[in-house]
Amino acid sequence: MKTRVSVALPEELLRRMDRIGKNRSALMQRAIGEYVTRIEYQKRAARDMGIINRNAARLNREAMDVLGYQSAS
Repeated sequence: MKTRVSVALPEELLRRMDRIGKNRSALMQRAIGEYVTRIEYQKRAARDMGIINRNAARLNREAMDVLGYQSAS
């Protein structure tokens, strides 16, 4: 379901949008969708990096342990 919204944009941005295509609504929907997807990805990446950083010492010890076994074989 789509909901109609009203947005005020600078005239220069509207001119730039019009040079790309005539369907402003579709252009805005695509641009906003891509922007939201990028922000969601960045938030997930930051969360994941925090988890990795909190466990870095343990993960590094495990990696060194595995490498020790591999080089001993």
